[in-house]
Amino acid sequence: MTDEQAASDPEQERALGKMSFMEHLGELRTRIVWALGSAAVGLVIAFFVTDPAMRFISRPLAKMHTELVFTSPTEAFWTWMKVAMVLAIFISMPAILYQVWKFVSPGLHAHEKKYAAPFIIVGSLLFLIGGAFAMLVIIPYASNFLVTFGQEKGWKPMITVANYTDFVIKFALAFGIVFELPVVITVLALIGVVTPQFLAKNRKYAILINFIIAAVLTPTPDMINQTLMAGPLCILYEVGIICARLAVRKRKAQAPPPETAATS
Repeated sequence: MTDEQAASDPEQERALGKMSFMEHLGELRTRIVWALGSAAVGLVIAFFVTDPAMRFISRPLAKMHTELVFTSPTEAFWTWMKVAMVLAIFISMPAILYQVWKFVSPGLHAHEKKYAAPFIIVGSLLFLIGGAFAMLVIIPYASNFLVTFGQEKGWKPMITVANYTDFVIKFALAFGIVFELPVVITVLALIGVVTPQFLAKNRKYAILINFIIAAVLTPTPDMINQTLMAGPLCILYEVGIICARLAVRKRKAQAPPPETAATS
C-alpha cells in the first residue's frame, strides 16, 4: 500500500523516471498555467505603476524635445496595456522561476533541491538587472543615435507611441532574458545536459555567437552599441562556466555513496 501511494505522487514518479511523455507534457502545462496565474496577479499590481513607467520610458525622447504621437484611437490604450503586461512579467518573475524550478527539480538529487531559493532570487535579480541595463544604457544611447541621425538629414521625427514602446520592450525583455545565462548554464550543468569542460572548450564559438546575436538585435550599425550587448553576454557566459564548475564540484562532493549489496 505504501509503495502504491509513493508511486502515485507525480513529482516522485518524475524523479524516478516513471512518467510517460504525455505525463511530462501534462506537468509542463500545469506549470505554465500557474506561471500565467502569477503573471495575472502581477498585471493587477502593474496597473498602478504603468503611468510612471511610461513617463520613464519616454525620457530619452523628452531630453531631445521629441514628443510621442498616436495615429489611431486604440493605439494609446493598447500600448499602455502592453507596457503593463511587460511590467507584470518583471513583477511576477520570482513566481515564474519558482514554477520553472518545480518542473526541473525532480531531475536533481535531494541535497540539490535546497538551491531553489538561490535559483529564484539570483534569477529574478539578473532579469531585473538585464532590463535595467537596457533601460539605462542601451535604449538612451540607441534612441539618441537614431533620432539624431534622422535630424541631421533634415527630417522631422514623428515617432508613434506604439513603435517606440515596441522598440523599448524588445530590448528590455531581450536583455532580461540574456542576463539569465549564468542561471541557465548552472541548471543545465546540474542536470547533466552540459559540462563546464564542454563550455570552456567551446568558448570561442560562444563569443562568435554572442556577437552575431548582438548584431541582429541591436538597432544601430555601430560597433559601440553592438559591443554593449555582446560584452555582457561574454561576461555572463564566463560567470556561467564558473557557477557550473562550483555546482558540479559541490554535487560530486555531496553525492550520496553508492548502495552496497546487503551482506548475508
